[in-house]
Amino acid sequence: MITFGVEEEYLLVDPVTVLPVPGAEYVRRAAGLGPLAEDDEVQDELLQAQVEVATPVCTELEEVGGHLLRLRHAVASAAEEHGCRVAMAATAPLRNASAVPVTRKPRYLRMEGQARQLVDEQLINGMHVHVGVPDPETGVAVLNRIRVWLPALLAMSANSPLWDGKDTGFASWRTIVFGRWPVSGPPPYFDGLADYEQRIDALVASGVIADRGQLYWQARLSDRFPTVEIRCLDVQLRADDAVMLAGLVRALVAVALAEEKAGVAPVRCRPELLQAANWHAARHGLNSTLVDPDGRCRSSGDVLSLLLAHVTPALVESGDEREVSSLVHRLLQEGTPADRQRRALREGGMPALRSLIVGDSPSG
Repeated sequence: MITFGVEEEYLLVDPVTVLPVPGAEYVRRAAGLGPLAEDDEVQDELLQAQVEVATPVCTELEEVGGHLLRLRHAVASAAEEHGCRVAMAATAPLRNASAVPVTRKPRYLRMEGQARQLVDEQLINGMHVHVGVPDPETGVAVLNRIRVWLPALLAMSANSPLWDGKDTGFASWRTIVFGRWPVSGPPPYFDGLADYEQRIDALVASGVIADRGQLYWQARLSDRFPTVEIRCLDVQLRADDAVMLAGLVRALVAVALAEEKAGVAPVRCRPELLQAANWHAARHGLNSTLVDPDGRCRSSGDVLSLLLAHVTPALVESGDEREVSSLVHRLLQEGTPADRQRRALREGGMPALRSLIVGDSPSG
Protein backbone atom coordinates (compact mmCIF):
# COMPACT_ATOMS: atom_id res chain seq x y z
CA MET A 1 0.00 0.00 0.00
CA ILE A 2 1.38 3.40 -1.00
CA THR A 3 1.88 5.61 2.07
CA PHE A 4 0.70 9.20 2.28
CA GLY A 5 0.08 12.05 4.68
CA VAL A 6 -1.54 15.49 4.73
CA GLU A 7 -0.51 18.94 5.94
CA GLU A 8 -3.13 21.67 6.49
CA GLU A 9 -2.68 25.37 7.21
CA TYR A 10 -5.25 27.22 9.32
CA LEU A 11 -5.98 30.88 10.00
CA LEU A 12 -6.55 32.20 13.53
CA VAL A 13 -9.31 34.82 13.65
CA ASP A 14 -11.24 36.95 16.09
CA PRO A 15 -14.56 35.21 16.92
CA VAL A 16 -16.59 38.35 16.22
CA THR A 17 -14.76 40.40 13.59
CA VAL A 18 -13.12 37.46 11.74
CA LEU A 19 -9.93 39.53 11.52
CA PRO A 20 -6.63 37.61 11.79
CA VAL A 21 -5.27 37.19 15.32
CA PRO A 22 -1.49 36.76 15.87
CA GLY A 23 -1.79 33.95 18.42
CA ALA A 24 0.06 31.11 16.70
CA GLU A 25 2.75 30.63 19.35
CA TYR A 26 0.22 30.15 22.15
CA VAL A 27 -2.11 28.00 20.07
CA ARG A 28 0.69 25.78 18.79
CA ARG A 29 2.09 25.27 22.28
CA ALA A 30 -1.33 24.63 23.85
CA ALA A 31 -2.37 22.20 21.12
CA GLY A 32 0.90 20.29 21.42
CA LEU A 33 0.59 19.97 25.19
CA GLY A 34 -3.02 18.76 25.04
CA PRO A 35 -4.20 15.16 24.83
CA LEU A 36 -5.16 15.27 21.14
CA ALA A 37 -1.93 16.21 19.37
CA GLU A 38 1.80 15.66 19.65
CA ASP A 39 4.01 18.73 19.78
CA ASP A 40 5.59 18.08 16.37
CA GLU A 41 2.19 17.69 14.69
CA VAL A 42 1.38 21.42 15.10
CA GLN A 43 3.85 23.93 13.66
CA ASP A 44 4.34 27.65 13.13
CA GLU A 45 3.83 29.22 9.73
CA LEU A 46 5.16 32.35 8.05
CA LEU A 47 2.74 34.73 9.78
CA GLN A 48 1.76 34.66 13.44
CA ALA A 49 -1.95 34.27 12.59
CA GLN A 50 -1.37 30.87 10.99
CA VAL A 51 -0.63 27.35 12.19
CA GLU A 52 0.08 24.16 10.27
CA VAL A 53 -0.75 20.57 11.20
CA ALA A 54 0.71 17.38 9.77
CA THR A 55 -0.73 13.89 9.99
CA PRO A 56 1.50 10.89 10.62
CA VAL A 57 2.36 8.63 7.71
CA CYS A 58 -0.82 6.72 6.76
CA THR A 59 -1.70 3.70 4.64
CA GLU A 60 -5.51 3.98 4.73
CA LEU A 61 -7.84 6.81 3.79
CA GLU A 62 -9.72 6.28 7.05
CA GLU A 63 -6.49 6.99 8.94
CA VAL A 64 -6.06 10.33 7.18
CA GLY A 65 -9.62 11.36 8.05
CA GLY A 66 -9.23 10.36 11.68
CA HIS A 67 -5.97 12.25 12.10
CA LEU A 68 -7.31 15.39 10.40
CA LEU A 69 -10.37 15.44 12.67
CA ARG A 70 -8.15 14.90 15.71
CA LEU A 71 -5.76 17.68 14.76
CA ARG A 72 -8.56 20.07 13.83
CA HIS A 73 -10.11 19.44 17.24
CA ALA A 74 -6.78 20.01 18.99
CA VAL A 75 -6.07 23.33 17.26
CA ALA A 76 -9.67 24.55 17.55
CA SER A 77 -9.70 23.83 21.30
CA ALA A 78 -6.37 25.58 21.82
CA ALA A 79 -7.53 28.59 19.79
CA GLU A 80 -10.73 28.87 21.82
CA GLU A 81 -8.68 28.87 25.05
CA HIS A 82 -6.76 31.82 23.61
CA GLY A 83 -9.95 33.70 22.71
CA CYS A 84 -9.76 33.18 18.96
CA ARG A 85 -11.09 30.68 16.44
CA VAL A 86 -9.73 28.58 13.58
CA ALA A 87 -10.99 29.56 10.12
CA MET A 88 -10.98 26.87 7.42
CA ALA A 89 -10.66 29.32 4.55
CA ALA A 90 -7.73 29.50 2.15
CA THR A 91 -7.59 33.32 2.28
CA ALA A 92 -8.34 35.71 5.10
CA PRO A 93 -11.72 37.20 4.12
CA LEU A 94 -10.83 40.37 6.02
CA ARG A 95 -7.45 41.87 6.94
CA ASN A 96 -6.22 44.18 9.68
CA ALA A 97 -5.15 47.73 8.89
CA SER A 98 -1.66 46.82 10.10
CA ALA A 99 0.23 43.76 8.92
CA VAL A 100 0.21 40.55 10.92
CA PRO A 101 3.67 40.04 12.46
CA VAL A 102 6.03 37.55 10.87
CA THR A 103 7.00 34.50 12.94
CA ARG A 104 10.41 35.26 14.44
CA LYS A 105 12.51 32.72 12.61
CA PRO A 106 15.60 33.67 10.58
CA ARG A 107 14.27 32.27 7.31
CA TYR A 108 10.94 34.07 7.64
CA LEU A 109 12.62 37.32 8.60
CA ARG A 110 14.85 37.08 5.52
CA MET A 111 11.77 36.58 3.35
CA GLU A 112 10.20 39.66 4.93
CA GLY A 113 13.28 41.69 4.03
CA GLN A 114 13.25 40.39 0.46
CA ALA A 115 9.56 40.82 -0.36
CA ARG A 116 7.76 42.76 2.35
CA GLN A 117 4.45 43.27 0.55
CA LEU A 118 4.21 39.63 -0.54
CA VAL A 119 4.88 38.45 3.02
CA ASP A 120 2.32 40.89 4.44
CA GLU A 121 -0.29 39.48 2.07
CA GLN A 122 0.60 35.82 2.62
CA LEU A 123 -2.57 35.25 4.67
CA ILE A 124 -3.32 32.17 2.60
CA ASN A 125 -3.76 28.58 3.65
CA GLY A 126 -3.12 25.47 1.63
CA MET A 127 -3.35 21.71 1.90
CA HIS A 128 -0.35 19.59 0.94
CA VAL A 129 -0.46 15.86 0.22
CA HIS A 130 2.74 13.82 0.52
CA VAL A 131 2.78 10.45 -1.26
CA GLY A 132 5.61 7.97 -0.86
CA VAL A 133 7.79 7.08 -3.85
CA PRO A 134 10.57 4.49 -3.99
CA ASP A 135 13.36 6.90 -5.01
CA PRO A 136 13.89 10.46 -6.32
CA GLU A 137 14.31 9.37 -9.95
CA THR A 138 10.90 7.71 -9.84
CA GLY A 139 9.55 10.76 -8.03
CA VAL A 140 10.51 13.01 -10.94
CA ALA A 141 8.80 10.61 -13.34
CA VAL A 142 5.66 10.87 -11.18
CA LEU A 143 5.81 14.68 -11.28
CA ASN A 144 5.98 14.55 -15.08
CA ARG A 145 2.84 12.39 -15.20
CA ILE A 146 0.62 14.14 -12.65
CA ARG A 147 1.35 17.77 -13.58
CA VAL A 148 -1.37 17.77 -16.27
CA TRP A 149 -4.01 17.00 -13.61
CA LEU A 150 -3.06 19.82 -11.23
CA PRO A 151 -5.57 22.36 -12.67
CA ALA A 152 -8.44 19.91 -12.11
CA LEU A 153 -7.36 19.26 -8.52
CA LEU A 154 -7.03 23.01 -7.94
CA ALA A 155 -10.52 23.65 -9.31
CA MET A 156 -12.02 20.97 -7.06
CA SER A 157 -10.32 22.40 -3.96
CA ALA A 158 -11.10 26.09 -4.56
CA ASN A 159 -11.89 27.73 -1.20
CA SER A 160 -10.66 31.33 -1.39
CA PRO A 161 -12.99 33.68 -3.26
CA LEU A 162 -12.82 36.58 -0.78
CA TRP A 163 -10.18 39.20 0.01
CA ASP A 164 -10.58 42.43 1.97
CA GLY A 165 -14.29 41.69 2.41
CA LYS A 166 -14.94 41.55 -1.33
CA ASP A 167 -15.48 38.83 -3.89
CA THR A 168 -12.31 38.68 -5.99
CA GLY A 169 -14.08 37.00 -8.90
CA PHE A 170 -11.67 34.07 -8.45
CA ALA A 171 -12.57 30.74 -6.90
CA SER A 172 -9.00 30.36 -5.60
CA TRP A 173 -7.50 33.78 -4.91
CA ARG A 174 -4.87 31.94 -2.85
CA THR A 175 -3.45 30.56 -6.10
CA ILE A 176 -3.08 34.06 -7.52
CA VAL A 177 -1.43 35.42 -4.36
CA PHE A 178 0.98 32.50 -4.19
CA GLY A 179 1.73 32.81 -7.91
CA ARG A 180 3.55 36.11 -7.37
CA TRP A 181 6.66 34.38 -5.97
CA PRO A 182 9.53 33.79 -8.43
CA VAL A 183 9.15 29.98 -8.70
CA SER A 184 5.51 28.95 -8.51
CA GLY A 185 2.64 27.38 -10.42
CA PRO A 186 2.72 24.02 -12.23
CA PRO A 187 6.19 22.47 -12.47
CA PRO A 188 7.93 22.12 -15.82
CA TYR A 189 8.55 18.77 -17.47
CA PHE A 190 11.92 17.36 -16.39
CA ASP A 191 14.32 15.13 -18.34
CA GLY A 192 15.02 12.96 -15.30
CA LEU A 193 16.42 13.56 -11.83
CA ALA A 194 19.68 15.13 -13.02
CA ASP A 195 17.73 17.77 -14.95
CA TYR A 196 15.51 18.42 -11.92
CA GLU A 197 18.51 18.95 -9.64
CA GLN A 198 20.42 21.05 -12.17
CA ARG A 199 17.47 23.41 -12.62
CA ILE A 200 17.06 23.80 -8.88
CA ASP A 201 20.78 24.39 -8.37
CA ALA A 202 20.71 27.07 -11.05
CA LEU A 203 17.74 28.81 -9.40
CA VAL A 204 19.42 28.88 -6.00
CA ALA A 205 22.77 29.91 -7.50
CA SER A 206 21.09 32.83 -9.24
CA GLY A 207 20.28 34.35 -5.86
CA VAL A 208 16.69 35.07 -6.88
CA ILE A 209 15.47 32.48 -4.37
CA ALA A 210 17.18 32.01 -1.03
CA ASP A 211 16.92 28.24 -0.77
CA ARG A 212 15.12 25.14 -2.03
CA GLY A 213 12.24 25.88 0.34
CA GLN A 214 11.25 28.74 -1.97
CA LEU A 215 10.50 26.34 -4.80
CA TYR A 216 6.76 26.93 -4.71
CA TRP A 217 5.88 24.65 -7.59
CA GLN A 218 2.49 23.05 -7.11
CA ALA A 219 4.16 19.63 -7.14
CA ARG A 220 7.74 18.88 -6.18
CA LEU A 221 9.96 16.35 -4.47
CA SER A 222 10.07 16.80 -0.72
CA ASP A 223 13.49 17.61 0.73
CA ARG A 224 12.45 16.17 4.11
CA PHE A 225 10.67 12.95 3.19
CA PRO A 226 10.87 10.28 0.44
CA THR A 227 7.71 11.66 -1.13
CA VAL A 228 6.26 13.75 -3.90
CA GLU A 229 4.44 16.75 -2.45
CA ILE A 230 1.32 18.09 -4.16
CA ARG A 231 0.72 21.70 -3.09
CA CYS A 232 -1.92 23.08 -5.47
CA LEU A 233 -4.85 22.57 -3.07
CA ASP A 234 -6.69 25.16 -0.97
CA VAL A 235 -7.32 24.11 2.62
CA GLN A 236 -10.81 22.64 2.92
CA LEU A 237 -13.88 23.66 4.92
CA ARG A 238 -14.65 20.02 5.70
CA ALA A 239 -12.28 17.28 6.71
CA ASP A 240 -13.99 14.74 4.47
CA ASP A 241 -13.36 16.92 1.40
CA ALA A 242 -9.67 16.93 2.39
CA VAL A 243 -9.88 13.13 2.58
CA MET A 244 -11.39 13.02 -0.91
CA LEU A 245 -8.57 15.11 -2.35
CA ALA A 246 -5.91 13.08 -0.54
CA GLY A 247 -7.41 9.90 -1.96
CA LEU A 248 -7.40 11.31 -5.49
CA VAL A 249 -3.80 12.48 -5.18
CA ARG A 250 -2.59 9.10 -3.92
CA ALA A 251 -4.47 7.37 -6.73
CA LEU A 252 -2.88 9.70 -9.31
CA VAL A 253 0.56 8.81 -7.96
CA ALA A 254 -0.31 5.09 -7.98
CA VAL A 255 -1.36 5.28 -11.63
CA ALA A 256 1.78 7.25 -12.49
CA LEU A 257 3.95 4.59 -10.84
CA ALA A 258 2.17 1.82 -12.71
CA GLU A 259 2.45 3.63 -16.05
CA GLU A 260 6.13 4.37 -15.50
CA LYS A 261 6.79 0.70 -14.75
CA ALA A 262 4.84 -0.35 -17.85
CA GLY A 263 6.65 2.15 -20.07
CA VAL A 264 3.52 4.12 -21.00
CA ALA A 265 4.47 7.47 -22.52
CA PRO A 266 3.48 10.43 -20.31
CA VAL A 267 1.08 13.08 -21.58
CA ARG A 268 3.10 16.20 -22.37
CA CYS A 269 1.66 19.69 -21.97
CA ARG A 270 3.49 22.86 -22.90
CA PRO A 271 4.29 24.99 -19.84
CA GLU A 272 2.49 28.08 -21.13
CA LEU A 273 -0.69 26.08 -21.75
CA LEU A 274 -0.52 24.42 -18.35
CA GLN A 275 0.03 27.80 -16.68
CA ALA A 276 -3.00 29.19 -18.51
CA ALA A 277 -5.07 26.14 -17.51
CA ASN A 278 -4.02 26.68 -13.90
CA TRP A 279 -5.08 30.34 -13.97
CA HIS A 280 -8.39 29.38 -15.58
CA ALA A 281 -9.04 26.79 -12.85
CA ALA A 282 -8.25 29.35 -10.14
CA ARG A 283 -10.58 31.85 -11.79
CA HIS A 284 -13.63 29.64 -12.26
CA GLY A 285 -13.32 26.57 -10.03
CA LEU A 286 -15.87 24.09 -11.32
CA ASN A 287 -18.26 26.74 -12.66
CA SER A 288 -16.96 26.81 -16.20
CA THR A 289 -14.69 24.78 -18.43
CA LEU A 290 -11.40 23.14 -17.52
CA VAL A 291 -8.45 22.28 -19.73
CA ASP A 292 -8.00 18.52 -19.97
CA PRO A 293 -4.56 16.82 -20.01
CA ASP A 294 -4.47 16.99 -23.82
CA GLY A 295 -4.96 20.76 -23.78
CA ARG A 296 -8.61 20.79 -24.85
CA CYS A 297 -11.23 22.99 -23.18
CA ARG A 298 -14.09 20.85 -21.87
CA SER A 299 -16.84 21.14 -19.28
CA SER A 300 -15.59 20.78 -15.71
CA GLY A 301 -17.87 17.76 -15.25
CA ASP A 302 -16.32 16.04 -18.26
CA VAL A 303 -12.79 16.65 -16.99
CA LEU A 304 -13.68 15.29 -13.55
CA SER A 305 -15.16 12.23 -15.25
CA LEU A 306 -11.86 11.79 -17.10
CA LEU A 307 -9.98 12.13 -13.82
CA LEU A 308 -12.12 9.53 -12.09
CA ALA A 309 -11.80 7.13 -15.01
CA HIS A 310 -8.03 7.62 -14.96
CA VAL A 311 -7.65 6.82 -11.24
CA THR A 312 -10.45 4.28 -10.72
CA PRO A 313 -8.16 1.22 -11.02
CA ALA A 314 -5.95 2.60 -8.25
CA LEU A 315 -8.95 3.58 -6.12
CA VAL A 316 -10.40 0.08 -6.47
CA GLU A 317 -7.07 -1.51 -5.55
CA SER A 318 -6.74 0.62 -2.40
CA GLY A 319 -10.40 0.14 -1.43
CA ASP A 320 -11.10 3.89 -1.73
CA GLU A 321 -13.27 3.93 -4.84
CA ARG A 322 -16.70 4.09 -3.16
CA GLU A 323 -15.79 6.81 -0.67
CA VAL A 324 -13.87 9.02 -3.08
CA SER A 325 -16.38 8.77 -5.92
CA SER A 326 -19.32 9.54 -3.62
CA LEU A 327 -17.53 12.62 -2.28
CA VAL A 328 -16.70 13.77 -5.82
CA HIS A 329 -20.37 13.45 -6.78
CA ARG A 330 -21.35 15.46 -3.68
CA LEU A 331 -18.87 18.14 -4.72
CA LEU A 332 -20.45 18.34 -8.16
CA GLN A 333 -23.89 18.71 -6.59
CA GLU A 334 -23.02 21.24 -3.86
CA GLY A 335 -20.25 23.14 -5.61
CA THR A 336 -16.79 23.94 -4.32
CA PRO A 337 -16.09 25.46 -0.90
CA ALA A 338 -15.67 28.77 -2.76
CA ASP A 339 -19.25 28.44 -4.01
CA ARG A 340 -20.41 27.75 -0.44
CA GLN A 341 -18.57 30.84 0.85
CA ARG A 342 -20.21 33.01 -1.79
CA ARG A 343 -23.66 31.63 -1.02
CA ALA A 344 -23.18 32.24 2.69
CA LEU A 345 -22.06 35.83 2.14
CA ARG A 346 -24.88 36.51 -0.32
CA GLU A 347 -27.62 35.00 1.82
CA GLY A 348 -26.52 35.97 5.34
CA GLY A 349 -23.70 38.47 5.09
CA MET A 350 -20.53 38.31 7.16
CA PRO A 351 -22.22 36.53 10.14
CA ALA A 352 -23.20 33.63 7.87
CA LEU A 353 -19.74 33.52 6.32
CA ARG A 354 -18.17 33.53 9.77
CA SER A 355 -20.38 30.63 10.81
CA LEU A 356 -19.38 28.69 7.70
CA ILE A 357 -15.61 29.10 7.85
CA VAL A 358 -15.31 28.88 11.64
CA GLY A 359 -18.22 26.53 12.24
CA ASP A 360 -19.38 24.81 15.39
CA SER A 361 -17.49 21.63 14.53
CA PRO A 362 -13.88 21.14 13.38
CA SER A 363 -15.21 18.98 10.56
CA GLY A 364 -16.93 22.06 9.09
